[in-house]
Amino acid sequence: MTQNRRTFLKTSALAGAAAATGVPLTLPALAQKASVGTQTMPRGFVFATLRRANGYGLGVRTSRGVLDVVAAEADLKEGAPLTITDVFEGRGNIDGLRRLTEKAADRHFVAIDKAAFGPSVTHPEKIICVGLNYRKHAAETGNPVPKAPILFNKFNTALNHHGGVVGVSEEDAQKFDYEAELVIVIGKTARNVSETDAPSVIFGYATGNDFTARDLQSRSSQWMLGKALDGSAPIGPWLVTADLADGDNLKIECRVNGEVRQSSNTSDMVFNCKQLVSYASRYFTLKPGDIIFTGTPEGVISGYPKDKQVWLKAGDKLTTSIEKLGDLEFKLT
Repeated sequence: MTQNRRTFLKTSALAGAAAATGVPLTLPALAQKASVGTQTMPRGFVFATLRRANGYGLGVRTSRGVLDVVAAEADLKEGAPLTITDVFEGRGNIDGLRRLTEKAADRHFVAIDKAAFGPSVTHPEKIICVGLNYRKHAAETGNPVPKAPILFNKFNTALNHHGGVVGVSEEDAQKFDYEAELVIVIGKTARNVSETDAPSVIFGYATGNDFTARDLQSRSSQWMLGKALDGSAPIGPWLVTADLADGDNLKIECRVNGEVRQSSNTSDMVFNCKQLVSYASRYFTLKPGDIIFTGTPEGVISGYPKDKQVWLKAGDKLTTSIEKLGDLEFKLT
């Protein structure tokens, strides 16, 4: 880690280390009244996005494979939503979607290993990321535990998918690194939401990887260049509704060419899911379909001693696994 990055961190919300057992997030009284949308969020679903010839379509994981909702709806006409954006925006009938999963014929299902996945969230208004949000990761990079979440952003051009590629050979960078991350997906409009109410706006969770070019990240005190490269935000293949997983207690791993590099649990997060959602909502309105990359555990290449740092390269295959959320695979070219 370069000195200017370390200095930046230590002078912006990192002035002192907090106790290793936890970090209370104490904030002043809300300046504005809390506002939470009335959107209804489906429960009991494992969603996916399928790539189709004319764009993206909704998928649902079932015991029969992945339901191609667009194909099934064309035949059965149950009024179901056709994309994950339709689900977020309340277009289509969720009960109709349930009926499709029961009535669809074999031809409407795709085997998981044959499915062409897209990003599990396709059009987020905001891609919010959190830095140094695991205690052991902060330690390995020589930084104190943050006293408040460190937020930065990616853009929609960074979105990528299970089975996708990142063209590292095309980029003006050499020090490519992995960051296995839990992704929170927002399901209701929220501003100034309390920690108590924050779980009510979480639609679900997905597996993600905050793929990073460390040399670009450390070029200045701002991280954006190293974080927002095209394809650097793979997410999926599944979007699991929040009732099916506890985001604050999930095993998380990253493997490079089959070798385990990161192995931890989201319980090591400095700020848990409800704290992150509440904190972000104090400064900008969260919208359905917004996503939050919640930070990475220890084991990243940049945390190795300098003589042990072997950066990722074209030809490498990365697999990010999160308990109950599935495996996200992508390759570097």
